[in-house]
Amino acid sequence: MRELSDNGQSLVPAAKAATKTLSFFEFWPGWLFYTPMRLYCFWLALRFRGLTLPANANPLFDAGGLVGESKSQILRQAPSELAPLFAAHVLTARTELDVASDVASAKQQMAMADLAYPLVAKPDIGCRGMGVQIVTNDAELERYLQQFPASHNVMLQRLHDYPHEAGLFYIRHPDWARGIIFSLTIKQFAYVTGDGRASLRQLIENDSRAGKIAHLYLPRHRANWDWVVPAGEKFRIAFAGSHSRGTIFKDGAHLITPAMVENWDRLCRQIPEFYFGRFDVRYHNLADLENATNIKIVEINGAGAEATHIWDADCSLWAAYKTLCKQYWHAFAIGAKNRARGFTPLRILELRRYYKLHRKLANLYPHTH
Repeated sequence: MRELSDNGQSLVPAAKAATKTLSFFEFWPGWLFYTPMRLYCFWLALRFRGLTLPANANPLFDAGGLVGESKSQILRQAPSELAPLFAAHVLTARTELDVASDVASAKQQMAMADLAYPLVAKPDIGCRGMGVQIVTNDAELERYLQQFPASHNVMLQRLHDYPHEAGLFYIRHPDWARGIIFSLTIKQFAYVTGDGRASLRQLIENDSRAGKIAHLYLPRHRANWDWVVPAGEKFRIAFAGSHSRGTIFKDGAHLITPAMVENWDRLCRQIPEFYFGRFDVRYHNLADLENATNIKIVEINGAGAEATHIWDADCSLWAAYKTLCKQYWHAFAIGAKNRARGFTPLRILELRRYYKLHRKLANLYPHTH
């Protein structure tokens, strides 16, 4: 399985050839994979004298972007000069009123922001692609809002269906002269190719990678299980650019250049008190990504972000843990330096409140496409 254009040509720029379709730990339960890292973070909390220091890594973000943060609140930190680089969006509420009123309110906001279908609908508070759907008309928007928890906000974002997406992880300590690109992940959207005989369900189950994680793909395509995909037609089976939702991640470290570091460092320094996080970026070609021009930033993930190249099937468990240890060390160290600069870390009870809200909402959102 690979990302393909309509004429069957590979769209993934300069990606290294994979030697595995799936790593043995790639879809371990979270409690199993992250237990050693939780122990390491506890040691870091003792080392830096603060359990909530990562939430102090980006002092102006909700909880530093660690957990339960508002996507829109983080995006508002970017100055207006950077607006052309971000995917335009509006924030609309799922109120206690009838859904028709909420749709009318959303359409009014869309008109004011010059947004039109198709749009990406997603929770304002959420991570790992939860609750992300494409809506193409009023009926689909109404269906999405009907399934959304009341009294919480929905982000409606312009769909920029650029051919490529990357996760670019930036780190800078407050006392550093220049930041670094800690990780670069090239995302490959999953497709299957029809042969004119097999159903969509059979194509997914028989694919060398998708068949091993069919539970991620089949539920969202239940209505089309029996559809026989025409010979040669490429059908995309995952939209959200999240590994946990079925998108394929490849390590793009070999694509990082000094120019890319310089250009992204210049961009990141324009976001007040931003030191640690990952950009999810849509782009046309590597030159645009390197120059940070003609791109669309979909999200900024703060202290809760992950160096997602660890989910490359060719990454070893040891390399993944080594990367995460470095990442967490930076988060605690930056949080401690910001504390020394006068920024007060969240209290444990405050952080717990963010975490409980995140866990509660995760079980209430609509399914992800």
